[in-house]
Amino acid sequence: MIRNKSILALGAVALMSSATFTGTAFAADMAMRGPQPYYAPPAPPSEEFGGWYLRGDIGFSNQKVKNIAMGDNRNAALLSLEETTGFDTAGIYGGGIGYQFNSWLRGDITGQYRGNSNFKGTDRITFPAAGLVGTGVNNYSATKSEWVVMANGYVDLGTWWCVTPFIGAGVGMARVNIANYTDNGATLVGGVTSPSFAGASDASKWNFAWALHTGLAYKINPATTVEFGYSYMNLGDGTTGAVSDYTGFTRGVPMQFKEITSHDLKLGVRWNLDSPPAYAPPPPLIRKG
Repeated sequence: MIRNKSILALGAVALMSSATFTGTAFAADMAMRGPQPYYAPPAPPSEEFGGWYLRGDIGFSNQKVKNIAMGDNRNAALLSLEETTGFDTAGIYGGGIGYQFNSWLRGDITGQYRGNSNFKGTDRITFPAAGLVGTGVNNYSATKSEWVVMANGYVDLGTWWCVTPFIGAGVGMARVNIANYTDNGATLVGGVTSPSFAGASDASKWNFAWALHTGLAYKINPATTVEFGYSYMNLGDGTTGAVSDYTGFTRGVPMQFKEITSHDLKLGVRWNLDSPPAYAPPPPLIRKG
């Protein structure tokens, strides 16, 4: 019995010694390691909208003019007038800077150059001539270009599969330039045909301009968005310099192009200047202790 008690006592002493040694070793190991690092929780993800952006656009125009008339309104004396006019398609090149206010509202200021568009027009007229009725035709030609500066606002209508439809409007100024104006025609009075020719110097005119926009935007990544857009533009009136006939006689009045409008199709790109980085940096290392 005494022997058994001795064995038990020795086992208890060995167990206590082992526990003491293990605790001491663990404490020593922790002391060598020092305070354990603490990582701050990641910040919540930033919104995908907001901030400044740059934009660039290219496209082409489909332009019309309401009518053309001499500056002294002499066409009012004609008994009848049949007029047809048309512009060739021309290139559009633009750029600007804007700001995305929230997920649905943004605005930008843009500058735009609208390249030379060839103009063709024809007047078939009837007019009084010394008790007779005369007839005639005028064939017009010219080139037209514009510089446009405009402030625009847009409403984004929601996003589906990275595609965002939008609508917008803009107001600004357009500098309309008319160049290379000529008028080749002929009149018939009492069976006698008389040819005519007139031309005018180049001239430019600043007008109030406005536009309506719509289109689709596709976000390629947080920094880049592509736009497919349509705009209806009202560019105001254009004018030539004073018109002179083939004899050199200057009539002293210009030919006016009334209410120039255009249906534009454009491809644009927006670059977000405040987009988040593609890979977030690691959180700061914070130590407790």
